[in-house]
Amino acid sequence: MGGNMKKILAINAGSSTLKFKLFAMPEETVLTEGKVDRIGKPDAEFTIYVNGEKKRESVTSDSAPEAVNIVLDALVNEGIISHLNEIDGVGHRVVHGGEYFKDSTIINQSVVEKIDELSALAPLHNPANLQGILAFREALPNVMNVAVFDTSFHQTMPPESYLYAVPMDWYRKHHVRKYGFHGISHKYVSQRVQQLLEKPEAKVIVCHLGSGASICAVDGEQSVDTSMGFGPLAGLVMGTRSGDIDATIIPYIVKQTGKSLEEVEYELNYKSGFLGVSEHSNDSRDIEEGIEKGHEGCRLAQNLFNRRVVSYIASYHALLNGADAIAFTAGIGENSPQTRSEVIQALSVFGFKLDEEKNQVYGKERLISSEDSSIPIYVIPTDEEIMIARDVIRFV
Repeated sequence: MGGNMKKILAINAGSSTLKFKLFAMPEETVLTEGKVDRIGKPDAEFTIYVNGEKKRESVTSDSAPEAVNIVLDALVNEGIISHLNEIDGVGHRVVHGGEYFKDSTIINQSVVEKIDELSALAPLHNPANLQGILAFREALPNVMNVAVFDTSFHQTMPPESYLYAVPMDWYRKHHVRKYGFHGISHKYVSQRVQQLLEKPEAKVIVCHLGSGASICAVDGEQSVDTSMGFGPLAGLVMGTRSGDIDATIIPYIVKQTGKSLEEVEYELNYKSGFLGVSEHSNDSRDIEEGIEKGHEGCRLAQNLFNRRVVSYIASYHALLNGADAIAFTAGIGENSPQTRSEVIQALSVFGFKLDEEKNQVYGKERLISSEDSSIPIYVIPTDEEIMIARDVIRFV
């Protein structure tokens, strides 16, 4: 380890969780990782890896600052660092950067205010991300904090990708446009495929399939289109989200049921997707188990999911004028041979083919296409934390 080694914390703060990973950079060695779970609940829990061993304990954590202190205390108490001043930078995943942030940025007061202002666009995520930022700025006042946005990567989309065919005033006055999400993951995976192909200008379709899911068309270094939209409800069928629907359904259901707009929005976000269709579970693993047992709702949910993935891959293949590769990532993408197989089979018209033996892979990087496939198809485990750490080190 040279004298230039920097210790960088990558942080992902949710409404009830705080995930962290400490890296030695630029070697990209993981020194430790862990999370505080169920913040604000009586059964809060803290997990940390010490020398590769998982340690878990119950904690009292009613707020983001308490969670941050638990993490920082543990880093010192477990001997991972000897003093907090060894931390050279903290990178924070922020879900929404709007049109302000086309790249990661050092956090100052005006950045804090902008992230807060953008909470209107991401009410479930930005306030939680911001709480994490404020807590770290307070706990480590002399350390550089960097915001890494999930939307930045998609800021390269052309207007015909990001605009909706609605009155232009909606865009000019109210910022209604497609923003796209999972950008940190799409960027990481597309770069990894470009490395494997030894072709930085490669055109890649990245399928980030998890309980939240999106597909991205990447041309060289740039996102040119993505399936999530103004918010993360658009695009693919997800664990509990509907994905694309006809907008007229919403006023219709409000009138038919007497439910409020908020209730309908809640059901589209939390009661739809795999859960809504299968009436069984929001978890892909349970859906696959259900299919094995002949559960018709599970089969239907999987069919709807596959159909939507297939149609986005097909349209992006055309948009890119022929992709150079497809990559599957995230929980389902990395761990469901069945989903990958069914999706690629449905795309056989393009000459895409899997090697079913190679496709039996879980959470590991692998080329899974057959030798006679028209393009290579990969499984690439995503690593959003390393992308955050790399962005911090640019500034440090």
